Amino acid sequence: MRAHDSATAPTGIAVNTSPASGIPRRSPRAAGTLLAALGVIAFSLTFPATAWGLEGFGPWSLVAVRTVLAALLAGGCLLALRVPLPDRRHRAGLVVVAAGVVLGFPLLTTLALRTSTTAHAAVVVGLLPLTTALFSALRMGTRPSRTFWAAALVGAAAVAAFTVRQSGGALTAADLYLFGALLACAAGYTEGGRLARVMPGWQVIGWALVLCLPLTVPGALVALSYEPVELTAHSVTGLLWVAAGSQFLGLVVWYRGMAAIGVPKASQLQLAQPLLTLVWSVLLLGEQLTTAALLTAAAVLVCIAVTQRTRG
Repeated sequence: MRAHDSATAPTGIAVNTSPASGIPRRSPRAAGTLLAALGVIAFSLTFPATAWGLEGFGPWSLVAVRTVLAALLAGGCLLALRVPLPDRRHRAGLVVVAAGVVLGFPLLTTLALRTSTTAHAAVVVGLLPLTTALFSALRMGTRPSRTFWAAALVGAAAVAAFTVRQSGGALTAADLYLFGALLACAAGYTEGGRLARVMPGWQVIGWALVLCLPLTVPGALVALSYEPVELTAHSVTGLLWVAAGSQFLGLVVWYRGMAAIGVPKASQLQLAQPLLTLVWSVLLLGEQLTTAALLTAAAVLVCIAVTQRTRG
C-alpha cells in the first residue's frame, strides 16, 4: 500500500483515501456510528413531536395515519427503484420488525403520552439499549465483553434513576404501555439489525411499513371517523415528523448503522436519546431542564464512550 492510500485523522479515527483523488473517506465503522447517531437524533424528537400531534389527533388516529404516510413514502421509493419483493426467508423477520417498530412501539408510547410527560416516557428509551443488547445476545448469539455490559448497565441505571426521580417514582397505567413498548421495540430493532446485514436498511423498514398497510389503512379510516381532528401548526408538524422522520428516515439510517457496527454497540448510542429528548422538550414544549439532567447527561456520555471502545 502506498503512503497516500491511507491516513489517520487528527482525531485518531482511521480514514481511507482514494488513490485517484486523495480524498479521505471514513472507515465503515466510523460511518456506521455516524448513521446510528443520526437515527438517535431523529428518534429523540419522536416524543415531543407525538405530544404536538396529540394536540390535534386522537392516539389511534395519530398512530394509524403516521404509519400510512410513512408506508406511502417507503412504497413510493420501493416502486421508483423497482426493488423486488423480499425473499421468503426474510419475511418472518419483516413481520417482527413491523409488529415491533411500526405498530407496537408507536401505539404503546402514544397511548402512554396521553397521561405521561415526555420526561417520564423517556425511561423507555433509557432502558431500550440494554434490552436490545439482551435480545441481540439471545437472537444473534452476540457476546459483548464484561466491560461493555458494565458500562451499559451503569448508563441504563443512570437514565432510569433520573427519569423515575423526575416522575416522583410512582408507577401508573402509562408505565405498562411503556414497558410493553420497550419489549416490542427491542425485538424489532434486533431483527431489523439482523436483516440489514443481508439487505439495505431502508428496504427493511420500507417493506415492514408496506406490510402493515392492510391493517393501517382501514385502521386510519375507522379511527378518524371516531376521534375528532383539529389541524393546527403543531399537530400537522408533529404528524409529519413522526411519519417521515421517526417512522421512515430515522429507521433507514439507524438500521444501516446497526448493520455496520453491530446491534449491541449501536443500541448503546441510544443512551443519549432520553437526554436529547429532554432538550427538545425544553425548546419545543417549555419543560424545565434541571441540574440532575445535566449530571445524568455527563454520566451517559462517559458510558457511551466506554461501550464504543470495547470489542467483542
